[in-house]
Amino acid sequence: MKFCLISCDIFFREMEAAVKRSPHRIEVSFLPKGLHDMKSAEMLSRMQTQIDAIAPGFDAVLLGYGLCNNGLSGLVARHTKLVVPRAHDCITLFFGSKERYAEYFFSHPGTYFKTTGWIERGEAGEELKQFTIPHQMGMDKTLDEFIAEYGEDNGPFLFETLGQHTRNYGQLTFIEMGVEPDGSFEQRTRDDAAARGWEFEKVRGDMSLFESLANGNWPEKDFLIVPPGHRLVASHDDAIIRAEPLPAAS
Repeated sequence: MKFCLISCDIFFREMEAAVKRSPHRIEVSFLPKGLHDMKSAEMLSRMQTQIDAIAPGFDAVLLGYGLCNNGLSGLVARHTKLVVPRAHDCITLFFGSKERYAEYFFSHPGTYFKTTGWIERGEAGEELKQFTIPHQMGMDKTLDEFIAEYGEDNGPFLFETLGQHTRNYGQLTFIEMGVEPDGSFEQRTRDDAAARGWEFEKVRGDMSLFESLANGNWPEKDFLIVPPGHRLVASHDDAIIRAEPLPAAS
């Protein structure tokens, strides 16, 4: 079979490994992580443009994305079905299932996750940075930049309110996926945790969702298939996403 894969580049190493082992022909495009940080309407617009540019002839368009703050809600399948993991965000794919991620998430509150992709590709490129929510809210500014813009009285307060967006976290967890070239990514996470005074933990990731996506094995509990003429929408339940037919043309 012939697939077109569009993926966030946060998954670069994992997707490349899965595609390499797939029995199918897969054409791959990676998009910058900065799309995830945009307002949902802007991310949806850019994703739809990517989908609409795909020529007919593929058996399916595979998406290496979670729902991503509703950034995929409203995405339309034109002439080719879309296959999308049932995931609120990318961490689900690293854990191998939404159930395993939820179990860890609720038992380890205040955890920030790292993988090779988050370390290598976690910053938005300059072209996208101006559109990201953290940039628009000032969350990526330094204290000096806040003071220069808002003054000595208001600058420090705004820096504490907006700039310190990780203040509710207390642990860094490195997800080891088996695609790491060496131990440097884990060590950088350990060092980062130590510098912040946070706890550190390493957990074993799971390649199952990456491999299933690339291999054409799409069980309904893990993947949504959006037929042509339908759109993906948030379902606001355990299924996370669902497909609905497009309204009939008037």
